[in-house]
Amino acid sequence: MKGILQKPILFHLAKVLIVVVIGQTLYYKFTGSEESKYIFTILAMEPWGRIGLAVLETICIILIMIPKFVWVGAFLAFNLMLGAILSHLVFLGIVVKDDGGLLFFMALFVFLLSNYVLYYERKKIPYFSEMFPID
Repeated sequence: MKGILQKPILFHLAKVLIVVVIGQTLYYKFTGSEESKYIFTILAMEPWGRIGLAVLETICIILIMIPKFVWVGAFLAFNLMLGAILSHLVFLGIVVKDDGGLLFFMALFVFLLSNYVLYYERKKIPYFSEMFPID
C-alpha cells in the first residue's frame, strides 16, 4: 500500500501546520490590515511587497498540498520564513506592535517545520540526491 500511510504522522502534521500558519496570515496581507501595512511600510514594500508575498505564500501552501510538489512548497516556505526572520531581526524587532513576538515565533516555527519536510523529502529534490548520495 503506497501513499499517505507510508509516511510518518509527524510529516503530515508538519505539512498541515505549515499550511494553517501561513494560510491564516494571508487574510491579513490580502485585506491590508493595519499590522500588515505597518510592517511592509517599515520594510519599504507597501503595498506591492505585501501583496506579492501573499501570492507567493498562497502558491506555497498549494504546492505543499500536492504530493509531487511538497518539497517545492517546503523550499518556498523555508525561504519566505527565512526572509521574515531576517526582517524581524534586522528591521522590525522581535516584537511588532505589542504582539509579544508572535509573528516572529510563527515564522520561526514554520521555518523549522519546512526544514523537517525538506529533510524528509530530500530524495525527491532533483540533482540533490546526485550531489549528496543518500542510502
